[in-house]
Amino acid sequence: MHMMFIGRDKPGQLGVRTANREAHLAYLATHGAEIKVAGPYLDEATGEPRGSLLILDVASLDAANALLAEDPYARAGLFETTEIRPWRWVIGVPKS
Repeated sequence: MHMMFIGRDKPGQLGVRTANREAHLAYLATHGAEIKVAGPYLDEATGEPRGSLLILDVASLDAANALLAEDPYARAGLFETTEIRPWRWVIGVPKS
């Protein structure tokens, strides 16, 4: 099942994001089977990252929570809020 994750950064935490970016990207790379799309969303005025959006392919909400809890960004306390929701991939679905 596909899930959408949105993590909104705590204000003023660009340094936390930057300091953990390499570990975050390495973590995402080791979970390529589950993490289908990932990237930051940006502040319109500054172009700086303000949060993360991920599309997951996991067995359940519990599996999504477990996967995301170990992300270095989450472990560093970067996110002010997080949201995980079921998501339906309609356009641009990868061919199996």
